[in-house]
Amino acid sequence: MTQSFINADVIIRFLTGDDSTKQAAARRLFDRAVRGELELSTPSTTIADCIHVLTSPKLYRLPRAEVAARLTTLLRVTDVQVPDRRDVLRALDIYGTTNVDFGDAMIAAAMESTDSRVVFSYDRHFDRFPEIDRQEP
Repeated sequence: MTQSFINADVIIRFLTGDDSTKQAAARRLFDRAVRGELELSTPSTTIADCIHVLTSPKLYRLPRAEVAARLTTLLRVTDVQVPDRRDVLRALDIYGTTNVDFGDAMIAAAMESTDSRVVFSYDRHFDRFPEIDRQEP
């Protein structure tokens, strides 16, 4: 089966319902994927784009925990393929329960999955993770 890619705007319309016609079309697309009629994929940057748009004070203003929960459910239920899926799901958990941005949550998740301990960063929020040894270059 050929992979098809999905963009953030389709995910956002599906999750928000701000355009009922586009939400219904997105739902039909995801339903097709669940039935195995097509395989949907997206890079982790698309998930980051969704987070940026959905939490933006100028756009949807959704709470980060709600955004993380919606995206996690979408990825689990529809089986949208993300190359680093396990890390993305873990990063969504970190993002939804801390004030760490999604990019840094991805780093923390990747470190966790590879048993890495050291990160070189000036961002002190890594100090909140007892398993991470933040070092400045």
